[in-house]
Amino acid sequence: MFNKILIANRGEIACRVAATAQRLGVKTVAVYSDADANAKHVAVCDEAVHIGGSAPKDSYLRWERIIEAAKATGAQAIHPGYGFLSENEDFAHACAAAGLVFIGPPASAIKDMGLKAESKQLMEKAGVPLVPGYHGSDQDPALLQREADRIGYPVLIKASAGGGGKGMRAVDKSEDFAAALESCKREAINSFGDDAVLVEKYVQRPRHIEIQVFGDTHGNCVYLFERDCSVQRRHQKVLEEAPAPGMTPALRAQMGEAAVAAAKAVNYVGAGTVEFIVEQPGGYERPDQMKFYFMEMNTRLQVEHPVTEAITGLDLVEWQLRVASGEPLPVQQQDLRITGHAIEARICAENPDNNFLPATGALNVYALPECVTFERGAVRVDSGVRQGDAISPFYDSMVAKLIVHGDTRAQALARLDEALAQTHIVGLATNVQFLRRVARTDAFASAKLDTALIPREQAVLFHQEPVGLPLAAAAAVTQTLLRERASEGVDPFSRRDGFHTHGVVQRRFEFEFGGEHAKAWLAYERGGSLHLTVGEGEAAVAGPLVFAAQADGIELQFAGQRTRAAVYAQGEVDHVFTPRGATQIIAIDLLAHAGEVAAEGGRLTAPMPGKVVSFAVKAGDTVAKGQPLAVMEAMKMEHTIAAPADGVVQELLYAPGDQVTEGAELLKLVVAEKA
Repeated sequence: MFNKILIANRGEIACRVAATAQRLGVKTVAVYSDADANAKHVAVCDEAVHIGGSAPKDSYLRWERIIEAAKATGAQAIHPGYGFLSENEDFAHACAAAGLVFIGPPASAIKDMGLKAESKQLMEKAGVPLVPGYHGSDQDPALLQREADRIGYPVLIKASAGGGGKGMRAVDKSEDFAAALESCKREAINSFGDDAVLVEKYVQRPRHIEIQVFGDTHGNCVYLFERDCSVQRRHQKVLEEAPAPGMTPALRAQMGEAAVAAAKAVNYVGAGTVEFIVEQPGGYERPDQMKFYFMEMNTRLQVEHPVTEAITGLDLVEWQLRVASGEPLPVQQQDLRITGHAIEARICAENPDNNFLPATGALNVYALPECVTFERGAVRVDSGVRQGDAISPFYDSMVAKLIVHGDTRAQALARLDEALAQTHIVGLATNVQFLRRVARTDAFASAKLDTALIPREQAVLFHQEPVGLPLAAAAAVTQTLLRERASEGVDPFSRRDGFHTHGVVQRRFEFEFGGEHAKAWLAYERGGSLHLTVGEGEAAVAGPLVFAAQADGIELQFAGQRTRAAVYAQGEVDHVFTPRGATQIIAIDLLAHAGEVAAEGGRLTAPMPGKVVSFAVKAGDTVAKGQPLAVMEAMKMEHTIAAPADGVVQELLYAPGDQVTEGAELLKLVVAEKA
């Protein structure tokens, strides 16, 4: 076993690798960029070396600096984690040339599986089923168009060197192919330095099922069963689970053996994942009719590896370290067993209601359920951040991974919902409530799975309000009262409990909720009881308000409802978390807002920090509502800025390639007057 390793990554995966290494008595070296000087992964490692600027190209992708850091600190091996350099053939070669062990597969295996087109040709020779498509080297756009037309729509364009949903576009008809190809190639060159693509038939009602494989230097290779990763948004995974619901023993064996054959075809060593697209010709009720096709092999540890650890009881990072140090696999195929069911939810800084736009900001509140970290347990949270840390625009938007394990899938689902309900994040938008809604859909609960689940269920997944104005207002009023009571002194005249000798004292509150203005009146009645009225007229909701402070929030009763709530105030915004869901309500300070005027119109601003990729218009152009105006790149993804209304472009304020801050005005639009 190694004495010291360098972890060539950041965030959650760097912390994950460090946890296992330290359990095994292996010293760890972290590397960090300017943006990560105070990051958690720097704190948890034994040593840390600064390697450059905040952008990945200036730090985590500078493999020569990483190798220098490893040699300077006496590390014997480098663990690449996932992303960045984990599937970089040149980096693996450079490690070997420097006398360092690359904790991953041989460079030749990375090369053979790194390009989707070449890997599929290799798999075809190995007898692994393939989806009909074009995987050739000729990248002439006209040829690619002809091939797409030959295959038949819909087709999927995929960056040959890509992964993580980047450089990928689904195309429904021939006339849309050219624009999709151009966008796909541009994103691919920015993300991977290679704009080559392949074109495949877009399988209808597909499931995404992958097989975890592991090989050693002694010729052994096993599969550690499957994971279902069908629930995706923008071709990126949202929920992963193991084992795959509906998987038959026969199909599991077929897919596992095909995955091992794929790994052996490239002399694979270490942890890898063979990804298959699975067709369901018999529908959800006939899993025995599923057919699988090879998609690609990820020559690294996967983000979702904890669900495999949960059902097998194994530590895959430990296996990586042992195999890389020359040890054989600790078990054979016949020794492996599946125990229970596990589900992983990726908690990301993003706004699902705004096309999953990535979010940046500080984790002002970061409260997690009772859990273990980086080890097997009923509830596990793997995270590379702490409360107070910032999510920057330079890296992936994932905040944490929540993994639950149960004896059955139903038990795992129940644990997932409860754990998500207890996950409170304030300071930036996240997908936590969206994940709860996905897991609660009938489709997911009954395992009617395919990659179109999210768009198919969008009516119950997006723009939902689970708490409602009455309960949100009651929680906000209660939090105000508790804050006031906490500020009271021993002087009875400092008390703010509405004490009076006669009559009724009434207090007015004003809120903004769901974009609408709302009022509430709190009456202090004789004997100390409270009566709250939320809203006006026939829509008003009224009743006694009863509450009690608890260690983790408040117990609240209002209008026939009794619930637990946690309220976090951020300026005027109260973030309300309840078992049924979370919401936000703005408690308006009328004096503070006196004299304000309406916001000006006709301005289009950057929704987050990033780079201007292109403008689709020029000054003087007439545009229609919803028309694309500009493309921005942030967090390694492209985002289109559309016109909010009909109008005329007055001026472009930036040029392609310019870096812009959040809120920066990109262009001026003169909005057309309504007839």
